[in-house]
Amino acid sequence: MKKILYFWPMFIVLAVACSSEDDDKDMTYPEISTQGIDACPLGCEEYRRGDVIPFNYLFTDDTELGSFNIEIHNNFDHHTHSTSSVDCDEHEDHDEHEEHDVANAWVYNQDFSIPADTRSYCARFDIEVPANAAFGPYHFMIRVTDAAGWQQIRSVEIHVVE
Repeated sequence: MKKILYFWPMFIVLAVACSSEDDDKDMTYPEISTQGIDACPLGCEEYRRGDVIPFNYLFTDDTELGSFNIEIHNNFDHHTHSTSSVDCDEHEDHDEHEEHDVANAWVYNQDFSIPADTRSYCARFDIEVPANAAFGPYHFMIRVTDAAGWQQIRSVEIHVVE
């Protein structure tokens, strides 16, 4: 009987130690925000070849941000990433009957680091639409990852027009 009592208090100490360690873990997703800034791009915006997209978004996290990624890829097949409630209806009818120059589809994919110990970061820079980018719909994907590895994604549709 004494042996059982001897091990029982050790078990409780270990369980408490483990649960308090778990409580310190970052379990919250970072946020991609348009609040208080002139966010760009927003859904359904149009750009011409050679135009500059003035990227501007605010990233926040309760503990620490890590990095972000910008990816732009064509949406010629009208697939969805379901992160935007904006529907670009005026382009859909036109795009369905249009043949797209897939060989010149614009592809952009760039990773950016965020300074250590940062909880709020306003990302601002210019992205130039290539002079030979195919006309049509594109997904502009924004991914922000916090230092713990949690990721938030925002996708907006933009259009390269003549």
